[in-house]
Amino acid sequence: CLERARAADEDRRAAQRAADDARRTARALRAERSEIAGAPDDVPVEDADAPKASLPALREAYRAASQLYEKVGVGADLRAEQARAESDESAARAELDRLSNKVRTRAEQLLQSPDGSDGPSRQAAAARAEELVQLLETRMSTASEQLGRLRGEAERHAPEDGEAHTELPEELVPCDAEHAQAKLRTATGELASRTEALAEAREAHAELLEAHRAAEDAAGGFDEIAAMLRDLLREHAPEEEQEEPEPYPGSLEEARHSAAEARRSLRGCAADLSAAEAAVREASDVLVRHANSTRYEQVRTPARQQIRELPASALPEHAQKWADAFAPRLRVLTDELAQLERNRDSIVDRLRGLVESALATLRSAQRLSRLPEGLGEWSGQEFLRIRFEEPDQATLTERLGEVIDEATRAAVKKNSDLRRDGMSLLLRGVAAALQPKGVAVEILKPDAVLRAERVPVGQMGDVFSGGQLLTAAIALYCTMAALRSNDRGRDKHRHAGTLFLDNPIGRANATYLLELQRAVSDALGVQLLYTTGLFDTTALAEFPLVIRLRNDADLRAGLKYISVEEHLRPGLPQQAQAGEAVHSEITATRMFKKPA
Repeated sequence: CLERARAADEDRRAAQRAADDARRTARALRAERSEIAGAPDDVPVEDADAPKASLPALREAYRAASQLYEKVGVGADLRAEQARAESDESAARAELDRLSNKVRTRAEQLLQSPDGSDGPSRQAAAARAEELVQLLETRMSTASEQLGRLRGEAERHAPEDGEAHTELPEELVPCDAEHAQAKLRTATGELASRTEALAEAREAHAELLEAHRAAEDAAGGFDEIAAMLRDLLREHAPEEEQEEPEPYPGSLEEARHSAAEARRSLRGCAADLSAAEAAVREASDVLVRHANSTRYEQVRTPARQQIRELPASALPEHAQKWADAFAPRLRVLTDELAQLERNRDSIVDRLRGLVESALATLRSAQRLSRLPEGLGEWSGQEFLRIRFEEPDQATLTERLGEVIDEATRAAVKKNSDLRRDGMSLLLRGVAAALQPKGVAVEILKPDAVLRAERVPVGQMGDVFSGGQLLTAAIALYCTMAALRSNDRGRDKHRHAGTLFLDNPIGRANATYLLELQRAVSDALGVQLLYTTGLFDTTALAEFPLVIRLRNDADLRAGLKYISVEEHLRPGLPQQAQAGEAVHSEITATRMFKKPA
């Protein structure tokens, strides 16, 4: 009834709004009729046979007649207006023809009603229609939602099998919904009381079960004590050896206390005995696994064979004899292992000294490769740059010990190709000392402008040209020669050696490469001797002295000689400066080839 009252109230408000719109329309129509000339004051009686026209059509006809009346004196304007009106009429008629008959009939009926008298009336009627549609749609959605909810509840409460959940007696079958709700409330109260009674019964049952379990635990403890006493009685000596037990002199409580202490002591001794037996079994297993290890396959002692064959339970009986037999051998092996460890430490110390000397040599090589001034960006630069991280003494000793152990294992192992000479061990020791990063060596790249560009030695073959490779090789040789002279204690000596080159101008005839080779050799005290069969004047002009040779043959003696053809100098020879040592010069040579 409340929902119906609300719906009727909404309909009342809609009807009131429609009545207000109708009154406003009537007032507007009366005002409009009063403005029409010649209109009667009273509404004429409707004729059933007269044709009915809509108010907008009549209004449009009146407006057209008024305009025609006003423009009757203008011919051309009238014709133009007629043409436009005909065009508008055809367009409107075409749009009207696209509508269905049902729509046109309903529109004509609405235009004849009071709501279609003018534009505001039509807009108000359209607004009321939209509000009514929305209201109806809202009511329909609410009804649909309620219907779906009721259907869902009906499906949820419907029985799975049959037409009812359960069969009720005649006196409990409800006659209507209110009777059913009353019965349901009564049944719910009875269910609550029965549920409470069931919970109380379950609590009482749980208490009884707990008491039953406590009684069972007590009975089990009593059985355990009785079994322990029976075991103690069985462990006694036979009846003929048993002595008559003496009664306990104390009271009953003291006897019980003494018996409890004795049982506690007995349990402790039994636990200690079990632990000792487990320790013996574990030690026997460890001994058997140790004897069966693959490390001792070559050991052929009788004791090892006995340990492998005897059962585990018999091993403790022979343990003392084996221990007495192995004690002298253990002392001998311990002394030998101590001596081996001392020898290993001595070898590691010696190798550590050699490795440290090798690392110092690497640092000296970088220091001695410093170039002289006058080479642009290369002036004062180190031709070699050797970088590595030196380990501390503990780490170095540990790594060198691993190298020695590896060499020792390779010596014992069959078919091992690991070299054990001194240089191989030193190289492996240096590599182990520089782990994990190793050593990084970079070299300056020779080019025309002598840029200070460094390249790793591993990329020389990919980056350097043939002449650059040769120049780098000469610079490396000069550095090694200076390093050798420094190691021999002749670092102050100006002359570090002589290097003969077999036709290098064919590969490195660029002027800047030759200048760089000579500058590096002068800085490091190495004399370069170039031999070539090419007469490249541009390359030969870089040398202070060019000696041309020729072959001479002695036909009578059947010998061949190499003699000097001429000396080529680009200028006067430089005089030795004061205080500089003048080295010996070769004035003549003779070679004799022994006949086959």
